[in-house]
Amino acid sequence: MQPLWFINIHCKQEIILEVQVMAVLLADSLSLSFLLLLPFVLHFVLRRFNSVWADKPNLPPSPFKLPFIGNLHQLGSLPHSSLRSLTEKHGPLMFLQLGQVPTLVVSSAKLVHEIVKTNDIAFSGRAATMAAKQLTYGCNDVTFSPYGDYWRAARKICVVELLSAKRVQLFQQVREEEVCKMIEKISHSCSVARGASINLSEMFLSLTNDIISRVAFGKNCGGQGENRYAGLTREIGIVMGLFRVGDYFPSLGWIDVVTGLDARTKRAFRVLDSLFEQVIEEHLNPERDVHTMGKDFVDVMLHVQKEFNLQNSPLSKDSLKAIIMDMFAAGTETTATALDWAMAELVRNPTVIKKAQEEVRRVVGKNSKVQEEDIQGMDYLKSIITETLRLHPPFPLLLPRETILATNLQGYHIPPHTRVIINAWAIGRDPDSWDNAQEFCPERFINNDFDFKGKKFEMIPFGLGRRGCPGISFSISSMELVLANLLYCFDWELPDSENKGLDMTEAAGLTVHRNCDLHLVPMLHFL
Repeated sequence: MQPLWFINIHCKQEIILEVQVMAVLLADSLSLSFLLLLPFVLHFVLRRFNSVWADKPNLPPSPFKLPFIGNLHQLGSLPHSSLRSLTEKHGPLMFLQLGQVPTLVVSSAKLVHEIVKTNDIAFSGRAATMAAKQLTYGCNDVTFSPYGDYWRAARKICVVELLSAKRVQLFQQVREEEVCKMIEKISHSCSVARGASINLSEMFLSLTNDIISRVAFGKNCGGQGENRYAGLTREIGIVMGLFRVGDYFPSLGWIDVVTGLDARTKRAFRVLDSLFEQVIEEHLNPERDVHTMGKDFVDVMLHVQKEFNLQNSPLSKDSLKAIIMDMFAAGTETTATALDWAMAELVRNPTVIKKAQEEVRRVVGKNSKVQEEDIQGMDYLKSIITETLRLHPPFPLLLPRETILATNLQGYHIPPHTRVIINAWAIGRDPDSWDNAQEFCPERFINNDFDFKGKKFEMIPFGLGRRGCPGISFSISSMELVLANLLYCFDWELPDSENKGLDMTEAAGLTVHRNCDLHLVPMLHFL
């Protein structure tokens, strides 16, 4: 007979053995069950994955982005240049996340052509920045107003009433008189201080300001006239181009208030608004002699306002001021910037400036100045301006658009409310479109039927499609007259301080101008 303790041990061992056997059998059973269920589990997971993948839109290629800020860190101090570098890696159609703003970047003429010819309505919205809302009376102008009935009416006013070919021709006398004043001022400088340089950058801004002021308001409002508003247009361009947190993170717009940027914009607006109020009151004065002074933009707008009111479609005073603001601000800074780049390129290219002067002086002959009629025979001069705008479009990224509905581009899905940046600077320097794309070569436009009105897309300095600039003719007429007179009346040299060559570094902003003012030495040319 076995001892009791031995029997207990033996029973425990059997129980343990049974438990172990049951555990093995259970594990084998679970494994078998899992193996039997695995195909069904995989089928469910794959269906779920494919469903999620199918719902994900086919967006254009994107660079690597960081949490929260997205691709903002990749814009750099000169976004047009940084975006072209990204394009070389990711293609001419990119999708970026700039803070909380989905953004499409377009950098080829082929894509621009597809936008205009196939999807222009979808891309006709405008990305209204905080500065635009503040400076354009809540986006009541033409440039930033949303696509719709009001925008169509406002643009029609600009195209038909303010900037038609007939209206541009009527202001020929204003342009010629203001250019004549500039030439006289430079001539006086030559006689008083021979060999001294002059600041052409300031002179261009003053000149274009005076032309636009007289055309828009009937009087000078800065520069060579009253100094109260001198520099206002440049300040507007600066505040419009500054980085604002609220434009990329709407919920953090209060930061722009803390930094003082909001207050700076409001100060510029108050000066601008006071100017418009004063000018409108002067034009409403019944004793004002319109026949003597000639009709300007404000006269035309007040007349249009009466017609709109009679048609039960009132044009508010803020709308009137917003449209005039487009003419005043956009037409001044951009033209001055283009002239600055043109003269800078000319003095860097002695062969080009000599050829241009020979043409201008041959066409004008022994006359004392260049008139607009003379310019029709100056093909090389026109080529110089076109080449300048190819290399140096005043708005290198144009003004951002916004998609108003979902669309497709090159097989990619583009969601609604996507900000659209068209890199005009990169398109104008695309080696696929231009030979020696980085060189300043006006000869490429001789016997070339190129124009700026949207028939070709290899360069688009004035925008394109429905959102293109309506003031092309006025701007080009001013640039041609100014440049022709400068080349006709003077020879030009760099000052001794520029003996290492002219600095062509770009400065950041909504309009991209040279980083430093253009100082040149004029020498009076005796015929």
